[in-house]
Amino acid sequence: MAEHTDLSLRQSVIYEIYVRNHTSEGTFRAIEPDLDRIRALGVDIIWFMPIHPIGVENKKGSLGCPYANRDYRTVNPEYGTMEDFKHLVDEIHARGMQCIIDVVYNHTSPDSTLVSEHPEFFYQKPTGGRGNKVGEWTDVVDLDYNVPALWQYQIASLCQWAAIVDGFRCDVASNVPVAFWKAAREAVERVHPGTIWLGESVYLEHVRHFHESGFYCATDSELYEAFDILYSYDIRRVFDDCFAGSVPVSRLMDAVNFQNYVYPKNHIKLRCLENHDQPRAAKLVPDDAHLRVWTALCYFMKGTTLIYAGQEACNTRTPSLFDVDKVDWNTGRDLTPLMQKLYAIRHKLPTDAAFWLETDDEAGIVAATYTAPGKRCAGVFPVAGKPGTVNIPLADGVYSDALTGSGVRVEGGRLAVGTEAVIIL
Repeated sequence: MAEHTDLSLRQSVIYEIYVRNHTSEGTFRAIEPDLDRIRALGVDIIWFMPIHPIGVENKKGSLGCPYANRDYRTVNPEYGTMEDFKHLVDEIHARGMQCIIDVVYNHTSPDSTLVSEHPEFFYQKPTGGRGNKVGEWTDVVDLDYNVPALWQYQIASLCQWAAIVDGFRCDVASNVPVAFWKAAREAVERVHPGTIWLGESVYLEHVRHFHESGFYCATDSELYEAFDILYSYDIRRVFDDCFAGSVPVSRLMDAVNFQNYVYPKNHIKLRCLENHDQPRAAKLVPDDAHLRVWTALCYFMKGTTLIYAGQEACNTRTPSLFDVDKVDWNTGRDLTPLMQKLYAIRHKLPTDAAFWLETDDEAGIVAATYTAPGKRCAGVFPVAGKPGTVNIPLADGVYSDALTGSGVRVEGGRLAVGTEAVIIL
């Protein structure tokens, strides 16, 4: 596990922004007027999806994918200038938030600056020529981390950005050697102590496919040697099956419990209902009351909470990565009041307590508890959208629901709930 991981990240909320689609202008400067709203929503860290120039060769859609990076050391002129970006980061810091940027170190666009400047940096297909190891990624070419000079170039690039931002979300981190990430972290720490490292670890079938094909791919356990926070894609298929109705909710909660006790004690998982690669939460759960319960459970889980911009407005369409596809801020639906309450609750949850989930599939209720000597927090989440009762490990008595301020009674070790979540601190 990364030696310097700050466990307060377990209380943090990250807000993901795609600059192109966040505002009508699609620029760095246009985001600044929205920072007060974002901070008031309850956000500690803003994550910008790739801000670098986008490749044109083999591009997807009309504008290309931001993950087909053309230059690691400059910004996309579509968004503004480097000075514009630095000003935006200063404004984020002025509001007490941190800023992390996406870095895409597994691959570049076929017309990246490195293709002409350092052709030796690239993976060569068995049949000859540059290419990639993932067939559907036709707009990118993979880098070759067997080349020591590539390490030097990439680490220098990270150090450049570490002088500006507070951390990195590392795309397809599993495909890049853990030894590289460890060396990068050590170098960056000298530039910006306390830099945040969020890794996009991958689906289990991705790891299996790469191993079967003879390619390198790190597991989550290996990645925790370098990263503070990792994705929950190791159990994402269970999440998908749960929302498709093919497995019970208990199967998903058991998988979360497994995560909490198979990884190092100070591990941190990213908890989200949606992100830029997944369906919108409001599409998965179209009923408002039902969506509020799942949102509350996501915030209550041990880990770092992620919000994808537009989630608070209950957007149902995942924006395209390849074209202009603006967030709809006028849906007539708004989770902001709930998210603000949940943010305040998150910052009262213990960072060092044991966490456990119990599920009553028949009642459709999840009970979650944080337990440590002298501490206990509990949450009850009617995820099936119906009232019921559930066992809860609290002494009989009347408690205050942190979400509503109303009294709730535990009687005979059981708590009755309606269709809304209840959280007892």
